[in-house]
Amino acid sequence: MTDFTIDPDIRIAQTLPARIYSDPEIFLKQRDKVFVRTWHYAAHDDVVKEPGQLHPFTLFEEPLLLSRDEKGVHAMSNVCTHRGTIVVESPGRAQQLRCRYHGRKFALDGTFQSMPEFEEAKNFPSPADNLPRVPLGSWQRFLMVSLAPAMTFDELVAPMRERLAPLPFPQLIFYGSRDYEVKANWALYIDNYLEGFHIPFVHQGLAAAIDYGSYSVELGRYSVLQVAQAKPGEPSFDGIAAYYYWLFPATMFNVYPWGISVNVVTPLAVDRTRVTYLSFVWDAGLREKGAGAGLDRVEQEDEAIVESVQRGVKSRLYERGRYSPTRETGVHHFHRLLAELMA
Repeated sequence: MTDFTIDPDIRIAQTLPARIYSDPEIFLKQRDKVFVRTWHYAAHDDVVKEPGQLHPFTLFEEPLLLSRDEKGVHAMSNVCTHRGTIVVESPGRAQQLRCRYHGRKFALDGTFQSMPEFEEAKNFPSPADNLPRVPLGSWQRFLMVSLAPAMTFDELVAPMRERLAPLPFPQLIFYGSRDYEVKANWALYIDNYLEGFHIPFVHQGLAAAIDYGSYSVELGRYSVLQVAQAKPGEPSFDGIAAYYYWLFPATMFNVYPWGISVNVVTPLAVDRTRVTYLSFVWDAGLREKGAGAGLDRVEQEDEAIVESVQRGVKSRLYERGRYSPTRETGVHHFHRLLAELMA
C-alpha cells in the first residue's frame, strides 16, 4: 500500500513516492479520483461564438460537446441517450442536434425533442432521454469543464480572476496551437512547471530575461502563481516579465506582455503525456521578446529533463526526495493536493 501522505511542513516533508510516477494501477486510479473530479480546459470561446455553433471534444475518453443557443453556451455528453452513438462528429453549425443512427433529436442545450417509432413506449420521454449536462466554467475567453467537480469553478479561478482582471483580454486573438508528446508521467511535467528552481540550470535563454533572485510563488487553494520579474530593458507589465498560473491539476495560463500561452496537459499513459500549447496574442510585436520568447525551445528543454527524471524514478534505489523550502513551495502544494484527492 503506497503512502501518499505529504507533511504540511515543507521543512520536514518528503516528496511523493516514486511509484506515483511509474505504477500503471495508480495511474488508472487517478482517472476517477483526480481527473474526473477536477476542472480541465475545453476550448476558447471563438469555437462557440454564435448560436448554432457546435464543438465536439474528448476529455479522458469521454465524448463531450460544447454548443451555443440564444441562451448561451452549454456543455453536455456527446453520446445519444438511445443506443450510445456519437451525436456530433465534427465542428459545425446546426439548429438542433440529430443522431444519425435512428434520428433522435435534441435541442442545442441537449433537451430531448423527438424520436421516431416510439409512440408506444411508456413513460417516455423522461429526463434520462436528455443529453446529460456537464458543469461548465468560463474565465475571460476560456472555457473549462468537469465531469464531477470536487471544488467549485470559482474556488479554482478566483485568485487568477482578481489578479489578472486589468489585462486586455477582449483584444486576444487566437494565434495557433501545437502538441508535444512527452515520454514521462503527467505529474512529473507538473512538478517541473511549478518551480523556477531549475531555470538557471536548464533554461539559459529564459534566465537571461528574468531576475531569478526576485522570482516568487503565491499559493491559492487550488492554484499556484509564479511571478517572474523582468531584467532591465526586457518587455514587462510594470516590471513583471510573466505570470505563470497553474490550476490544479493540469492547466496552465502563462501571461506575457505579448499575450497568453495556455498549456493543456493530457495524461495518455503512466509514462506518456501530451502537452498542447495554445497561443493567444494581444501584441504580436512582442511575440519573440522577453520571458515569452522561444517557447518551443523552452518546451524541448523541459521535455529532456522530465524524461530523464522519468527514467530515474524507476530506480530501485530511489524512493522519496526532499523539498527546497525556498524554491519548491509550489511542488509541495501540488503534491499535497494530489495526495488529498488520492486518499
